[in-house]
Amino acid sequence: MSKLKAVISGKCPQCRKGDMFEHNALSLSNFHKMHTHCPNCGLKYEREPGFFIGAMYVNYAFSVAIIVATGIGLTVFDLYSIYNFLIIGVGVTILLLPFLFRYSRIIYLHLFGGVSYKSDQMNKSKA
Repeated sequence: MSKLKAVISGKCPQCRKGDMFEHNALSLSNFHKMHTHCPNCGLKYEREPGFFIGAMYVNYAFSVAIIVATGIGLTVFDLYSIYNFLIIGVGVTILLLPFLFRYSRIIYLHLFGGVSYKSDQMNKSKA
């Protein structure tokens, strides 16, 4: 599995097989629950205490992109007013919160977790 496909499907950065989250993103009461270790290879996801605090920066980038896209879209369709901008921009950001939360953590772990991919042959040689 490619790294991009592993990020999109929310898989472990080391084995690219185990799920990072326990539940589906659409389960609104449980979207935030993460496995502590990969169910497949045992990798500890939180690399150090407070590791995922850095994922706030990724989430911030997502939120800014949504707000900018909202402003551009409203301007292009000549619907821009401060009320439309606030209602649509904030509304879309709140609606996408479960996905933004999950993907900010997934991307942060894949990019800054210091974990390299280990192919099936390497995983089998450990057993």
